[in-house]
Amino acid sequence: MKLLSKNIIKKLSKKKIKISFAESCTGGLLSSAITSIIGSSKIFSIGVVTYSNQSKIKVLKVPKKTIRKYGAVSEQVCLAMVKNINKIGKTSMSVSITGIAGPKGGTKKKPVGLVYVGIKKGNKIIIKKYLFKNKGRSYIQKAAVKKSLGLILDALK
Repeated sequence: MKLLSKNIIKKLSKKKIKISFAESCTGGLLSSAITSIIGSSKIFSIGVVTYSNQSKIKVLKVPKKTIRKYGAVSEQVCLAMVKNINKIGKTSMSVSITGIAGPKGGTKKKPVGLVYVGIKKGNKIIIKKYLFKNKGRSYIQKAAVKKSLGLILDALK
């Protein structure tokens, strides 16, 4: 992950792009992956962990009715998170992650390991849905961060 993070920082610095993160199930792991690298202060603006629905509503301004209708782990909430962290951080690139890291909390429709990652660069937004193997909470969190770093790099091509 360190190599991916270094690569991202190099590319963002070269393009003079600042980035912001809104994390839920990864609990700040994505922010940590970037800020643990020297030079991250040039490109990293803000990272927020909105773990509860209440914090998604209050901090990220995710509409309460969107959470009620689709659930916190949904494409719709991921989209609202990525759009709003972009506004809050005033960055040209942002990432949002919401999912179920387990070991509990999964259902048939939304199993443990379900994660949505949103990437916004300029006016382009992509939301990806992943279903990671349920190999424990830490595994799912790290897998989500690794995928997010990969998506950031892809968006910078």
